[in-house]
Amino acid sequence: MPASAPRQIVTRCIRHILAGLVLALYAILFPSVSHAADTALAAEAEPPPASPGTAEVPRRRARNVDLDEPVSDLLLDDFDEAFDRQVEHESDEARNATIETLDDINVAVLAEPSIPPFVMLGTEVQPGTAARLAWQPDESFDGIAVATPVLVVNGTRSGSVLCLTAAVHGDELNGIEMVRRVLYDLDPKQLKGTVVGVPIVNLLGFKRGSRYLPDRRDLNRHFPGNPSGSSASRIADSFFREILSSCTLLVDLHTGSFYRANLPQLRADLRNPEVVTLAESFVSIAIVHSPGANGSLRRAATEAGIPSVTLEAGEPMRLQTDEVEHGVRGIFALIDQLGMYRKLRVWGNPVPVHYQSRWVRADDGGILFGKVQLGESVKKGDLLGSVTDPITNLRADILSPYNGRLIGIAVNQVVLPGFAAFHIGIETRAEDLYEPEATEKQSPDSQAPLPREQIEYDPDARDSLEDS
Repeated sequence: MPASAPRQIVTRCIRHILAGLVLALYAILFPSVSHAADTALAAEAEPPPASPGTAEVPRRRARNVDLDEPVSDLLLDDFDEAFDRQVEHESDEARNATIETLDDINVAVLAEPSIPPFVMLGTEVQPGTAARLAWQPDESFDGIAVATPVLVVNGTRSGSVLCLTAAVHGDELNGIEMVRRVLYDLDPKQLKGTVVGVPIVNLLGFKRGSRYLPDRRDLNRHFPGNPSGSSASRIADSFFREILSSCTLLVDLHTGSFYRANLPQLRADLRNPEVVTLAESFVSIAIVHSPGANGSLRRAATEAGIPSVTLEAGEPMRLQTDEVEHGVRGIFALIDQLGMYRKLRVWGNPVPVHYQSRWVRADDGGILFGKVQLGESVKKGDLLGSVTDPITNLRADILSPYNGRLIGIAVNQVVLPGFAAFHIGIETRAEDLYEPEATEKQSPDSQAPLPREQIEYDPDARDSLEDS
């Protein structure tokens, strides 16, 4: 026997003893994992009888994709077959693999226990992967099913499930690009939680370049939907059940509507503490208090227990890179503040919160000429713009009735009397949100708080302007 043999035997014995001690320590530190493993083995040895009259719908396993792959794969029949061709279980070789070194044991002890896959639309998205899914609402207007892409980036650790939606109004483009940039910039292996992106919710309106569905209904006035209601209500119900119900937070992306532009801003129900926390996490985007219109996605989600905000930026039918960049920075600030993803970014200083806002309307018809810019601060009596009669050449000035900041503005155009032209975030206190009957003396330059019933937008403007 070589002289070194006894030493090798002793070394091997010591390694086995240390391995046993580490495994015992692992069982003590993670009893739930050990118990789950024992339970799984017992279940594998003696499977429980199936419940009578019930059958679980089998789930597909989403293949890990690079989101740069062509989206056409999503709509082909053989895309589904690709799921079926995947190996559903680990190979025998991997299953029977053993730990041979102390380094391997240490890695196993320090690794976080595996988390379950993220399930959406009947598909499992494994931890640390990205996938494209297809949402097909039950309703179509031409008898042909339309598949809407849904992008999912699932992290390696459990956390929040953030849903980003865009183009609920089919003519609003900036949000589509925001979703693309955010989802493509995430590394699932560095992510905690899950980010779900639906870049084009209203695909039928988007294809027509229209804000509305083909039947002229506004999808953003029909949430949470009704499975037995109108076509819009059924689409809303399908989206709410199949996608949003799997999420814990929502950011709904919009632009201004009908030839109006919005300063990048968050609209949020600031009476809800969870929504306040969500809105403040964006850091660099102005916040405007608004409970949301009845039937809007944001309001329905918040009422369902999913804290939600609307991010407005820019105007419809245009892709504006500055507004897109502003929105993307805000969303990444949110993801960072939620502890989902860490990046070295500079977010800037917090911006004002507008607890009340009002639209200023034109009293005369004619051609509107704006004199102010988005984001500009104004005082009571400042000139906002004018309306000129093209026949008589008479000009009617539009003056600001409030102190505040311009958060929305109409582009120059022909207007009718009563047209909402300038949206002002009003300088008030947070207390005014809950105590509209302020008793302390107001300074001559301050704006008295509005009555509580006027905190929302005017009833006649709500359908077209709120969560636009």
